[in-house]
Amino acid sequence: MAETSNLKIAVVGGGPGGYAAAFLAADLGMHVTLIDPEPNPGGVCLYRGCIPSKALLHVAKLIVESGQAKNWGIDFAAPKIDLARLRSWKESVVKKLTGGLGQLSKQRHVEYIQGKAGFESSNQLRVSRADATEVTLSFDRIILATGSRPAIIPALKLDSPRLMDSTGALNLEDIPGTLLVVGGGYIGLELGSVYAALGARVTVVEMLPGLLPGADRDLVLPLHKRLEKMFDAILLNTTVASLKAEGNGIRAAFAAAQAKPPEEAKQTEEAEQPEKAKQTEKVFDRVLVSVGRKPNSEIPGLEKTQVQLGSRGFIQVNQQLQTADPLIYAIGDVVGEPMLAHKASHEGRTAVEAIAGHKVAFEPAAIPAVVFTDPEVAWCGLTETQAQAQNREIQVARFPWGASGRAVTLDRPDGMTKLIIDPKSERVLGVGIVGAGAGELIAEGVLAIEMAALAGDVALTIHPHPTLSETVMESAEVFFGTSTHVYRPKRG
Repeated sequence: MAETSNLKIAVVGGGPGGYAAAFLAADLGMHVTLIDPEPNPGGVCLYRGCIPSKALLHVAKLIVESGQAKNWGIDFAAPKIDLARLRSWKESVVKKLTGGLGQLSKQRHVEYIQGKAGFESSNQLRVSRADATEVTLSFDRIILATGSRPAIIPALKLDSPRLMDSTGALNLEDIPGTLLVVGGGYIGLELGSVYAALGARVTVVEMLPGLLPGADRDLVLPLHKRLEKMFDAILLNTTVASLKAEGNGIRAAFAAAQAKPPEEAKQTEEAEQPEKAKQTEKVFDRVLVSVGRKPNSEIPGLEKTQVQLGSRGFIQVNQQLQTADPLIYAIGDVVGEPMLAHKASHEGRTAVEAIAGHKVAFEPAAIPAVVFTDPEVAWCGLTETQAQAQNREIQVARFPWGASGRAVTLDRPDGMTKLIIDPKSERVLGVGIVGAGAGELIAEGVLAIEMAALAGDVALTIHPHPTLSETVMESAEVFFGTSTHVYRPKRG
């Protein structure tokens, strides 16, 4: 193990990857400088992403459930929304968490510099501080954690305050009468759900034949059915050809999308067939463009190093997160998919351990993905879509939540839990869940995959009753044809 107590480390970017790396480096005795434009660590995730969006989704869920309560004999009056107080509460959540990270930085003796960094050489950074001063600092190793930003479609560029990206949507300046969401991925569906719950009439446009491209169709279907009731329209196989600012809104022109990919076409369920646009143009009060994210790899002075970029702009790294420049490491969104905060955090810790001389590699068997809509959708490991593309033999064991006592008590039987299993070894290869709180359940699936658990291990693990976690156990029992609450004898 290398001696680390004298190593000077710079981490550029204070998001979940950056601050996780900085904190571990400090815990291992390194001298750490963390550089970020914000007053405290947190990055996009805490300031303009994961945290504020989940705060608003919690409010949306409360509004929707208060309306459903009449089914249980409880009637609430229509909610009165104080937008200023809602914004204030959301911002207080952000301030509390980022302020806490600032305190943790001080406790760990991490030097935090509010500013932006550029390279002078492989081990030198020129830092432009927030107070307009500049300083050049030298380090033994540098970790880049510069994150990503919302992608922009050039044809849809418009100089109008009515056009929003995800950051603008989270500012919650008003509740528009009508909202067009361009992109049926997780960001568009989460924010569309928030605005719909607050009273906006939401239309979602997706160029592919299904929402949440890449996710298994059986996981998406329950969400699609619920969103059809919540949204004004869901237009699949449709693109936005143009946007034009008008006095009372933005006029969107719709067009048919190109032919769908064969693997998506094969998996599209009949119930999720695209709704055809009833008109080719419509005016909306606001438009949210959420078509993915781009890496922040345009770092000043990067050409003065040996760091290499891939064709899509991601920084190229090895399994230790080391770039082509031996003094520079990179982690998080800037190194590639999946662009997830938890993936960035683990990459950050791996990079620091590699710098410390530990024998490590970033090679997870499963990285969980969670869509925080209602119902939530979560998966990890091998998906059915991937197995079909690989012509890989699998067996899928599904447990419907209509047979879950806890789901029925919540009046949410619209979920499903499934295991993707190797039929020969009986090893759990993947897990997919759709339903209330799916994001809180998926970690068990990740652990099962990482530990190479067999279906029998999951089935024999006693789960508390009545809980939604039992659906994971009973999915394993379905594989053996012995599920207590579903009669599905094993064939053969």
